[in-house]
Amino acid sequence: MNDAAKPAIRVVKHSIVIAGHRTSVSLEEPFWRALKDIAAADGVSLAALVAQVDAGRGEANLSSALRVFVLERVSAK
Repeated sequence: MNDAAKPAIRVVKHSIVIAGHRTSVSLEEPFWRALKDIAAADGVSLAALVAQVDAGRGEANLSSALRVFVLERVSAK
């Protein structure tokens, strides 16, 4: 598929509350879908899953940490 034929991937911003603070996270739609699927499989809310990733991300940007988390989970299958 050439570049002109590839569908555009939208970046979607979600507001989420982490540790009592509202923040916005921008991710591509496929990452949001994967995070929602992972949260459902783990039996937690999306906000709880994002909070778990946030708690362990160290100095990394939250959006980047979420992308790496999804990649690692998908790769572990």
